[in-house]
Amino acid sequence: MTKPSLPELLHAAVTAVGGTERPGQVTMAEAVAEAIDDASHLLVQAGTGTGKSLGYLVPALAQGERVVVATATLALQRQLVERDLPRAVEALHPLLRRRPEFAMLKGRSNYLCLHRLHEGVPQDEEEGLFDQFEAAAPTSKLGQDLLRLRDWADETETGDRDNLTPGVSDRAWSQVSVSSRECLGATKCAYGAECFAEMARERAKLAEVVVTNHALLAIDAIEGAPVLPQHEVLIVDEAHELVSRVTGVATGELTPGQVNRAVRRAAKLVDEKAADQLQTAAEGFERLMELALPGRLEEIPEDLGYALMALRDACRTVVSALGNTRDKSVQDEDAVRKQALASVESVHDVAERITNGSEWDVVWYERHEPRGGAAYRHSGASLRVAPMSVSGLLREKLFTDRSVVLTSATLKLGGDFNGVGASLGLGPEGAEGDDLPRWKGVDVGSPFDYPRQGILYVAKHLARPARDGDRADMLDELTELIQAAGGRTLGLFSSMRAAQLAAEELRSRIPEFPILLQGEETLGELIKNFAADPKTCLFGTLSLWQGVDVPGPSCQLVVMDKIPFPRPDDPLMSARQKAVEEAGGNGFMAVAATHAALLMAQGAGRLVRATGDRGVVAVLDQRLATARYGSYLKASLPDFWFTTDRNQARKSLAAIDAVAKRAETEAPVEAE
Repeated sequence: MTKPSLPELLHAAVTAVGGTERPGQVTMAEAVAEAIDDASHLLVQAGTGTGKSLGYLVPALAQGERVVVATATLALQRQLVERDLPRAVEALHPLLRRRPEFAMLKGRSNYLCLHRLHEGVPQDEEEGLFDQFEAAAPTSKLGQDLLRLRDWADETETGDRDNLTPGVSDRAWSQVSVSSRECLGATKCAYGAECFAEMARERAKLAEVVVTNHALLAIDAIEGAPVLPQHEVLIVDEAHELVSRVTGVATGELTPGQVNRAVRRAAKLVDEKAADQLQTAAEGFERLMELALPGRLEEIPEDLGYALMALRDACRTVVSALGNTRDKSVQDEDAVRKQALASVESVHDVAERITNGSEWDVVWYERHEPRGGAAYRHSGASLRVAPMSVSGLLREKLFTDRSVVLTSATLKLGGDFNGVGASLGLGPEGAEGDDLPRWKGVDVGSPFDYPRQGILYVAKHLARPARDGDRADMLDELTELIQAAGGRTLGLFSSMRAAQLAAEELRSRIPEFPILLQGEETLGELIKNFAADPKTCLFGTLSLWQGVDVPGPSCQLVVMDKIPFPRPDDPLMSARQKAVEEAGGNGFMAVAATHAALLMAQGAGRLVRATGDRGVVAVLDQRLATARYGSYLKASLPDFWFTTDRNQARKSLAAIDAVAKRAETEAPVEAE
């Protein structure tokens, strides 16, 4: 029997999910198959509507090797495991004559821990464990969440938090889950044989396709202890998110609250001398943190250096003391000891990392607005450490011993893939070298006709935005645009403060257009309400720039208040910028402009989500039309028709609104 061709396989899979084949999807599938065949790497930009998940799943399933697919969002993980993979496997089975198994794998804290559920949670203030179900009032929100979790534990097959609907608060979940450091281990735990996290790992070992998230991929690369099963092909979807997720996993943090928690957990289990040493070190650290001013620490101040060394040494003493003492009076001692050890080790590791001082690390103080009263007096300060760059780590850990495909709707910035490639540790496309992974970039386009479906309008007449300055002219412009569009507006703001100010102001100016504000409801609820009523607008910040998928007439105007450069006082971004400059490069373009281009491309991508969508992306920042870097940013956006004419923008919005209103009034008639 002849082997089925890739187009045949793709056709069968696309038909099974009820989709239509797109030329871009075929091009993508062929490029993925080629990269897998010759063990090279591929960056593939596939616009919204290309059907990119089947574009990589079909060639990956066809070649029969073990594949890991890592995504950034829960929504896409769900779509892959619940819709795309089951249908594709079913459709390809007659052609491939096999039925590949697939499984989902996440970090341990995403699964319900049966030991915690049945035996209780180690209590910081008392010996042993306490029953969290008795401790929480059954009428409280926490109590209700915990009772629901107990019932759910009897019926769930996976124990995966994301399969619990509606969800529960982080506080409730933390009472029934453990981190990998706190876990007793399957062999030592009374519930090891039925552990949900262990079962997920076992399923992943047997599966041909494992779906995971960027965070677990990062842990797998950084920790050195493999979490993911051996695989020949790695596919990173939503790859524009990868660098920030890996940076997040590689970032360490110390807060007075966290250090005090470690002290409380360890004090009952070690001798008085070791406990006192840790207590004294914690008090010294806390006093310093009360005086901490936000900002980067290019040199570690002497007093902080001493405080961190004292913490590190005290933690070492406690860790060895924990190993030497046993105390039978502590109920379920193993679990209590393991949690104490996890807390103390995580403080030790960050203190040691900052004390050792790598030139590749950036250290800074951060202050958060204190919540609540005096009890939270010092909860506002944290000491953080992050890698200057993760590109070396990614080059070494990601691109060896397997073929890697990275895909997203936004990988090509300023017209080429080199910017994103460099952040991933890749040399310029086509560059040859012993330690340079071989890769190529392919842009398979989009099924949408951007110049006909959308307009990019830059409000060139507005004053140049000053940091935290008054932008009365911007609010006037925004009001007029929303009125012309008849609502239907997604407002993407560069800061939460700007989003709140605009929402307050416009709610009083144009009350006929309801304005939803991020943070006032869950994101899912906000998006649902925004999609349900065309007159409604939704304002928010970062997560909306890439988390909103509302095709149709409810979103016909996407507004960006200004170019989303990183804040000049962002310690990590400014350190990265400075490092590029010291190496002779253009720090602003490599860091700030790349960051802004990625966000703007994601934001502009919210407008056209289907072939019938029409609308305007309005950027209320004249610099996109006047600054030298404006052309680089514009080249990163979809190829919309471009104008700086405010009357043209209003007329177009009014015309699009009129068409949508006509369709809305005619729709019920058609249904009859």
